[in-house]
Parts: sequence; structure tokens; C-alpha cells
Amino acid sequence: MKRIPVKLLVALALISLAAHAAPPCPPADKECMFKALKASPLLISGHWAAAMRKPVQERIGIATPDVLEYLQLDVALNDIPNKPRAAAPDAAFMADVRRAFDEIPPGIKRLLEARLAGIYFADDIGGTGFTEATADQKVGFVVLDHTVLAKQTANAWATWKDNTPFRPDPGWKLETRIAERTRDDRMHAIQYILLHEIGHVLSIGAGVHPPWTAPPPKDLDPSKYYFFGLSWRVEGGRYATRFDADFPKRRDVRFYFGAKLDAADMLPVYESLEKTSFPTLYAATHPADDFAESFASYVHVVMMGRDHEVRLYRQGRLVKTVGPCWGQARCAYKRTALESALGFPVTR
Repeated sequence: MKRIPVKLLVALALISLAAHAAPPCPPADKECMFKALKASPLLISGHWAAAMRKPVQERIGIATPDVLEYLQLDVALNDIPNKPRAAAPDAAFMADVRRAFDEIPPGIKRLLEARLAGIYFADDIGGTGFTEATADQKVGFVVLDHTVLAKQTANAWATWKDNTPFRPDPGWKLETRIAERTRDDRMHAIQYILLHEIGHVLSIGAGVHPPWTAPPPKDLDPSKYYFFGLSWRVEGGRYATRFDADFPKRRDVRFYFGAKLDAADMLPVYESLEKTSFPTLYAATHPADDFAESFASYVHVVMMGRDHEVRLYRQGRLVKTVGPCWGQARCAYKRTALESALGFPVTR
């Protein structure tokens, strides 16, 4: 595949930034923002027809003005303080992206051909990655934060992410390892993040869980969504899990923005997690992230034979290690469901 020259990448980013106008709504007008998002051409599957004709590995590039505007409206509507803007990744970064994508198993990439509209890069998007589906639930596009990814190795990124639900405390430390020493680099950080967002894309219109773009349906029939029904239900107008009685702190698990848990909660939270079918803590936050995290963890650990381990330390002493669940009884049903969804049971 062709490598994009550095000068061209920078030029494209500058053109995108110059051409991009401010969001079409006043800062406090949430109704306007909501209507503008719903009217975006990005939510019409026909908008992506040209992109979908390209080979899947060529649907990667810098966020276009319409994608940036969509992101800016989304963060404003959700009261997220970030200010998405055009990215200008260098050639080395894009080479890492393409190598990360190339290493993903061929069977996964074949599944993406009919679902993935594009993978775009922007800065300060309000998280590591963002995926949106078209209104007809046919295709989806992904945006990744170049600023976050450019400076992180695999284990440093995973450790940073898994610490975000907890308030800092020098007496407690959490470390996450998703790569052995020889793979602990930026490329493998990008790869794991890509797998999570790819999981979201593959769930679009696939009867996996209710659309994440809408509130929990009041009359939800769990049997309509084969993965959702394994762990989730709707209770009091919001999503609840089958494990909430034994996992009382689950509702306070919030990644990236506004930690609600003390660092001392790390141990009871991860002890509770091991009593569920969630492969990671992030999977326990929402039905859509349950599937995306389960998919990413399964492909990473089982199909690609990679590491995934969380270690908790108290006053410098290791007090808990949580490894992959795919060989354990607690994740057996989800493993079967994933292998059915992928269309091929695998070991590596």
C-alpha cells in the first residue's frame, strides 16, 4: 500500500482546518446541536458510497471538515470540554497505523469490507476513539485521536486508560499490560484501539445489542440481541447488568471524564469484575462497549496470542492480578457468541 508523504499529510490537514467553519449552533443551544447532528450527511449510508468502493485498507486518512464538524457538535451536545480539530500526523505515525491494520487477522478485515466507511484521525476528540453508525444501521465510521496515540506505547496507554475511573492515590497503583516487551510500542497501542472501534463497526445492524445512538428501549426484548441478553437488561429506564447485585460499584465506573471511585476501590472493583462475564472493566460500562471490548480482547488474546493483564499494587506490593477470561467458565458463553458472530471458531 502507498505511504502518504509528510508534506502532503500536513497540507491536507491545513486545507481541512482552513475550510472548516464553526459549528452552526450557538454554544448553549442543545436543541440546535441535536438537530444538526441528526441532519448530518454522515448519517446517510449513501454518503459513503465512494469510500465503500475502495479496498478496506485504503479507507484511512485525516478527518474531513464534515467529520470534524460532527465531532465538535457531539462534544458540545454532551458537555465534553474538548475541542476537536484537524490532525497533521507525520509519515512515521501513518506507517504505524497501516502496520497495525495489516496485522489484524484477514478474516476480520473481510468482515469490515461491507461495514467500515473509514478510519479518520483528529486531535482532542474527547477520548481515544469514536465510532458512529449511519441512521439505517448499515455502515459506520471511526475517528481516532492522533494526539493521544502519537505519544503512547501499548502498555502506557492501557495503564492510563484503566486508571481513569479512579482518583489518584500514591498508596495504590494499577498497571495494565497488553504487550510483551518486544511489542510495547505505539503501533501495538494503535492496534488494540483499532480492534475496539472495529468491534463497534461490526456490531452495526448485526443484532448484537440495541443501537448506542438511542436511549434504552422501554419495551426491549433481550432475545432480539444475542450478545446483549448474555449480560444486560433494561431497568428503570437505563441499562443494568445481571451482576449488579454483586457488583455495587459498577454504576460508578466512569472512564476518561470525572473519576467517581477512590483508588482504594480498585481491589473490590476488580474482585467483583471476576464474578461477571465482562472481560475488562470497560466492558461493564455499556452494552455497546461490552461487545467492542469483548471483541477486541478476544481477537487480541485468543486469535493473535497477545497479553492482557491488570496488576494492582498496594504500598508497592502486588495484591491482585487479573488475566484474560477466555479460558474461564465465566466468559464461556461470550466466547461462543463471539465465535458464532465472527463465523469461524479459532484458537489463534
